[in-house]
Amino acid sequence: MSAKRTMWVGLLVTFMLAGCLMVPGPQGEGLVLAPPLPPIVVLGTEPYNVHDGYHYYYRNAGWYYSHSRRGPWVNLPRDHYPREVRFRDGGAERVGGRYPGRQGR
Repeated sequence: MSAKRTMWVGLLVTFMLAGCLMVPGPQGEGLVLAPPLPPIVVLGTEPYNVHDGYHYYYRNAGWYYSHSRRGPWVNLPRDHYPREVRFRDGGAERVGGRYPGRQGR
C-alpha cells in the first residue's frame, strides 16, 4: 500500500473514531460532548431529568439529551449513562435499571 493511501486510511479511521466520542449538538451549535449523568438518577412521574444545564429523557432503557425539554433529542453515549435509575412511585422509590459500565462513577 502506498504512503499516500495509508495516510488517507489513517485519516478516515481517525474521523470515524472522533465521531464516536462526540455527537452533533442542536442546530447551530456544532459538535457537543455530552455531559455524563450522576451515578444515581431518581425519576418522578415523568422520565425527565435536568443536570448541568441539560435536559435528559429516559425511554426504553435508553437516554437522550437536549438543551431544551422540547428537543431536539440526541442519543447520550452509553458510558455517560447513570449507574442506576430509580423511580419514585407516590413517595416510595423503586430501582429500575443498572448499567455495569458505570460502576466506577
